[in-house]
Amino acid sequence: MQICAPPPAQNLNSFQAKRASFKCQQSRLNPLTKPIIRLSGSTEMTRQHLSNLEKLLQKSNQPALAPQEAVNKVPNNGPAPENEGIGLLEGLNLARIWDEAKTAEEMSPRHLHRLQRLLSMTAEYSPRNNLASRWREYHGCNDWAGLVDPLDENLRREVVRYGEFVQAAYHAFHSNPATPVEEAPLPRHVALPERSYKMTKSLYATAAVGLPKWVDDVVPDLGWMTQRSSWIGYVAVCDDRREIQRMGRRDIVIALRGTATCLEWAENVRAQLVELPESDDPAQKVECGFLSLLKTRGTHIPSLAETVVEEVKRLMEQYKGESLSITVTGHSLGAALALLVADELASCAPRVPPIAVFSFGGPRVGNRGFADRINSKKVKVLRIVNNQDLITKVPGVFVSEEREQESKDSNVGKMWDVLDKNNPWAYSHVGTELRVDTKMSPYLKPNADVACCHDLEAYLHLVDGFLASNCPFRPNAKRSLVKLLNDQRSNVKKLYISKVKSLSLKLERNDSGLSMSGCLPSPS
Repeated sequence: MQICAPPPAQNLNSFQAKRASFKCQQSRLNPLTKPIIRLSGSTEMTRQHLSNLEKLLQKSNQPALAPQEAVNKVPNNGPAPENEGIGLLEGLNLARIWDEAKTAEEMSPRHLHRLQRLLSMTAEYSPRNNLASRWREYHGCNDWAGLVDPLDENLRREVVRYGEFVQAAYHAFHSNPATPVEEAPLPRHVALPERSYKMTKSLYATAAVGLPKWVDDVVPDLGWMTQRSSWIGYVAVCDDRREIQRMGRRDIVIALRGTATCLEWAENVRAQLVELPESDDPAQKVECGFLSLLKTRGTHIPSLAETVVEEVKRLMEQYKGESLSITVTGHSLGAALALLVADELASCAPRVPPIAVFSFGGPRVGNRGFADRINSKKVKVLRIVNNQDLITKVPGVFVSEEREQESKDSNVGKMWDVLDKNNPWAYSHVGTELRVDTKMSPYLKPNADVACCHDLEAYLHLVDGFLASNCPFRPNAKRSLVKLLNDQRSNVKKLYISKVKSLSLKLERNDSGLSMSGCLPSPS
């Protein structure tokens, strides 16, 4: 291929002159072709063109900028100053051209297809790897070292899977929240997220406090909101041979929901530290309200601690000789109770299977003595924490765990030890932390409200997209956005809300405000 030589120097001036005067004409062969308008090099033509653009871009309810005003912005003599071009571009008001709705319309086909897939009601399951050879690692035998940040893909699936067991507890409670007072409650059905598990026992928690009688006279229609005993979760066991083979053991799951009734809220605020009744060490203390919900008996209902211990011991006897594991999972209040339940189970029998706790948005439960007690019993705890969730910072003094540890390692360490022993608000977290952040989600507003930052579905959404603390939201996240949009529509960016409307997708809500999605989102 021969490359054309540059024009001779003597013809260069004439070549540039012809190029400057060249104008594109409309093609006679194709009359539909529009002529290309070329901006002249003269300052006068630039002013006139920008003025015409301003006229076209102005909305009908705003007065158009006169051409002479646009011309007066640039001096007649001499070159235009540096900032003058910026002023002219600002005058075009480009924000009116590419507003949020326009951005939604111009979303790339690849991004649009991905959004349609995430908004699909059809469950999309990720392939699950065989965990048989490493199940103890994923169950926390090494405190999940090297698996949390960056987040191992198998651990991500396990975390989301256990979170959906808690979602099933929420669904079961809200479908029938009332508890009979005059007789023992009947067994209830729970739609588990996995067919490989079967539910074996319902769990109830009873508050030690009660509302004054005048409350029923003033507000007689509160119903289940004021009941002392409420259904709070369930025990389930893996009953599928193929799943047992994949996981490497038979898994027993205890799932606990968060706060729902008035008396549960009343127990939450009883935040003074009290000694554990079965502990010989007076330095081991937990929150009074959480301990009350664990230990209090109802009229026809045993305490939560008694029910869990009895059922787990029965399952241990039934599957004696098999490789077993116990996984306690919960959200909010359920996360706090999960720690106390794990503490009860760790000493309920001579040889207890490995116990792990997966807690979502859990508050502090006890002091440093209680944390040491949990560690000494080899109970493994993985706390999933949203950086914007205020519930994970209470009760106790608002001091981060990192700052507290830095202070203990410094010269003021002795002062912290004194506070731990004598301060009634000296709470401490326990276990390994998986920290996510609402601001990392491309779908949620960075200033999402407190309820959204504590919402369980938002937690699972953030875990599904988490790669590492220094990485953005993973682009191949597969969790459906339907439930998130249903429950947190006001906290989802308007860009995606408008796109949902343009795609004619209906996000339905029933009278109680619960999501009407046909199935729980799949883990990924």
